Amino acid sequence: MKKLLNTLFVTQTDVYLSLDGDNIVLLKEKEKLGRVPLHNLESVMSFGYTGASPALMGYCAERNISLVFLTKSGRFLARVIGESRGNVVLRKTQYRIAEDEHAATLVARNFITGKVFNNKWVVERLTRDHALRVDVDRCKEVSAQLSEILKEIRSCESLESLRGWEGQAAITYNKVFNNMILQQKEGFSFKMRSRRPPLDPVNAMLSFAYTLLANDMAAALEAVGLDAYVGFLHRDRPGRASLALDVMEELRGIYADKFVLGLINKKVVNKNDFLKKENGAVLFTDEARKKFLTAWQSRKQEKITHPYLGEKIAWGLVPYTQALLLARFLRGDLDEYPPFLWK
Repeated sequence: MKKLLNTLFVTQTDVYLSLDGDNIVLLKEKEKLGRVPLHNLESVMSFGYTGASPALMGYCAERNISLVFLTKSGRFLARVIGESRGNVVLRKTQYRIAEDEHAATLVARNFITGKVFNNKWVVERLTRDHALRVDVDRCKEVSAQLSEILKEIRSCESLESLRGWEGQAAITYNKVFNNMILQQKEGFSFKMRSRRPPLDPVNAMLSFAYTLLANDMAAALEAVGLDAYVGFLHRDRPGRASLALDVMEELRGIYADKFVLGLINKKVVNKNDFLKKENGAVLFTDEARKKFLTAWQSRKQEKITHPYLGEKIAWGLVPYTQALLLARFLRGDLDEYPPFLWK
């Protein structure tokens, strides 16, 4: 099993990244701010535009260290990728299935099965753990609707139909998302999903969490030899890691959504951690982003028992295990891709 290493988050936007031996050096106007050994890192995420030296980018690419650049608000800009590490047969199989809509649907519906199943159990746990604080009847109704949608998803034979049911499931789940916010309701509420830009603190955190998860998933897929940019449900678009978006679907609710809700309900963040721009966009303060990333890294270290493998692993290795299971399926070692089903 792959070892979970650390991620270095560079949150200062005017820091330049350079290489010195086997270390990454953080520079600000030629002043050295820090020095971190690269052998302890599996990824580096930089929020800003200053950039990195070619030597550092080459070092990271050769050693499969994910080097990602994002804007200050967390929007993805670019990821440094080295030479392809997958065997030709595996990727050719991936491309062949992606070009066959029926075959792609059979794989993609397992991703969406995992997503809807996990979202259903997020709602179920809400009624179990907080029965006196939520509308139990409403939550039970949504859970039952998600169960019915799951039946339809399992019989989908086209991507168009699958996308339709996935969209219906998202609308149904979002009906009770605001009920999951149990604390700080005066500063945090959820009415609908807003992306570009996020229009409230909850959407700002969700978008940021999804960006981090997508980058982890893309790195995991590349590590096992797959092409993160050729998906089955999300179709090809220049610059979009479509397969990463596919596989992360099953982790959105159970991992990213619950993480964001935990930050709110445990009062790790508060309404003063966000700024609103003239165009309505809501952004993190610098201090809030640091709190978010620290908590995200801690979450990745927490241990769980993988529901399919039966092994105890860190949450941060779940993207890698799912990428590995997908590769095994494409190689013919498994009859079907097993989605991450968490209860």
